[in-house]
Amino acid sequence: MARIALLTPAAHNPYVRIWGPAFDRLTAALSGAGLEVVPMEWPKAAEADVDAVLPLLAWGYHQDAADWLAMLDALEARGVKALNPAPVLRWNTTKTYLADLEAAGVPVVPTVFAARVDDAVVASARAGFGGATLVVKPQVSGGSHETVKLEPGETLVGGPSGAAMIQPFLPSVSGEGEISLLHFDGVFSHAVGKVAKAGDFRVQPQFGSTIGPITPPPVALDVAQAVLAAAPGRLTYCRVDLIRHPDGTLRVMELEAIEPDLFLEHAPEAGAVFAAAVKRALA
Repeated sequence: MARIALLTPAAHNPYVRIWGPAFDRLTAALSGAGLEVVPMEWPKAAEADVDAVLPLLAWGYHQDAADWLAMLDALEARGVKALNPAPVLRWNTTKTYLADLEAAGVPVVPTVFAARVDDAVVASARAGFGGATLVVKPQVSGGSHETVKLEPGETLVGGPSGAAMIQPFLPSVSGEGEISLLHFDGVFSHAVGKVAKAGDFRVQPQFGSTIGPITPPPVALDVAQAVLAAAPGRLTYCRVDLIRHPDGTLRVMELEAIEPDLFLEHAPEAGAVFAAAVKRALA
């Protein structure tokens, strides 16, 4: 029986109090395919005596980015198999990967990247985006950490403390919402819609968003396949988040190949499909 370490939050991180139910859901899917699953704090992943590590619950890694990247280096140095592969996880850690996707011809949300963000950087980005409302967030982020929305003329208060990215606010986030497409071993599995609460821009459930299963339009599937084709390695699992731009096109908001919510509760058969993809990756 293959043994999998499902990576969980670091012991010092507040997320450590809430990963249990998600672990149980993922374990049920994987054990149903004959895989043994054990929890392991992500900082200890390179020490794992297992067939592979899955970082699906490594919540909070973005708050310890240097340690996270060092852990990925250690995985490779010690020959510990990671699903997804460590080079892909490293690439996906910093959202400058959006520039790589754009260079490959994938439509992405317009983004300005900056080593640090201040009022001058914000003003320049605002001018480039035509005076739009902006969203400013860290290049390594999760759960809307250090993310702020700036209305036209509003100065920066709070926001990222380090490397940042600036995007125009897209009103469709509280209309059509984000379209999230789950793929296992490169094959589309299921999709959910995530609609922000009126007046908000965040689609995480803790901020009052509405989430539910949807049938994505064909163009969404095409964009997602372009994303997978441009990724620098095999993706056993991933989630592609798309959002409608004012010009009518669907743009990539995020490719999440580290610890996405797989939304298995919205697709009863998807757990078995996910587990089968993991087994194939172990072969």
